[in-house]
Amino acid sequence: MFLKKLKIGNIELKNNVLLAPMAGITDKPFRIICKEMGAGLATTEMISAKAIFYNDAKTKKLYNLEGEKGPICIQLFGSDIEAIKYATQEIDKIADIIDFNMGCPAPKIVKNGDGSNLLLHLDLLEKIVRTIRENTNKPITFKIRKGWDENNIVAVDVAKIIEKAGGSAIIIHGRTRKEFYSGNADWDIIKEVKQSVNIPVIGNGDIIDEETAEKMFSYTGVDGIMIGRAAFGNPWIFREIIHYLETGEKLQKPTLEEKYKMMIRHINMEIEERGEEVAIKEMRKQLSWYIKNLKDASQERNKLNRIDNKIELENELRRYFEYIKNN
Repeated sequence: MFLKKLKIGNIELKNNVLLAPMAGITDKPFRIICKEMGAGLATTEMISAKAIFYNDAKTKKLYNLEGEKGPICIQLFGSDIEAIKYATQEIDKIADIIDFNMGCPAPKIVKNGDGSNLLLHLDLLEKIVRTIRENTNKPITFKIRKGWDENNIVAVDVAKIIEKAGGSAIIIHGRTRKEFYSGNADWDIIKEVKQSVNIPVIGNGDIIDEETAEKMFSYTGVDGIMIGRAAFGNPWIFREIIHYLETGEKLQKPTLEEKYKMMIRHINMEIEERGEEVAIKEMRKQLSWYIKNLKDASQERNKLNRIDNKIELENELRRYFEYIKNN
């Protein structure tokens, strides 16, 4: 009933259960894994329009899409119109969908006038949407929040601006910037946004399992849902939600063997992408999430965080999973 193909502009996604773009998380290996688990779309980490404008070599690695199956969605952020214009033209060459971040609450993003700071400057926000639309024929989506704080709830106004200025879809996170990720997401504002525009609306915030996914659809009427933090160490969540929405039945949780194999594969994908030294450090947080709630996870996390080479890391994980099986 709720699971369906989702059309964004002229691109049809295989389903409407999507992976949220998250800085430091949704790199190419993780996007590939989540797509394999069924995610209808997996968006890149935020990419600075200014960094593209200045031809920053490190930034180019963020949109290395070699070996990744489409549709490809690249997320930009910024507030400088000339940089956004240039970045849109560049990204247009490789992306199927261009997403733009108007919701990031991180202080270093906000202090530069980017991310959710744009919710305080609706004239500039509108100019950005129009600039992107004028420089690409690709579908363009916009990630927004409820507002800056409780005295500045602008999501409905922003959604209407985006639709009028040429946006193809809206992703709405039901928290203000001031709330970051605390408290409960406001699904009423998501429902209001859905009712205020005719373009697709995707709901984001507090979807943690099959039941909350179904509830987001039924309560708000959204066209799709976006999974963020609940996918940390748990790419299987896409498989589980999709199966539940299709059948009303829950899949079994991944076995210890599945978890172990996925962790080893993820490590190797990261090493191939970044090189061993960087990959091992970057994987520490991911591995901590994979083993969360397993026996003696905190002690194991401390061990993993001290390892800096692949062979030792794989040996430790093998030892740990054998220990869990036998205890």
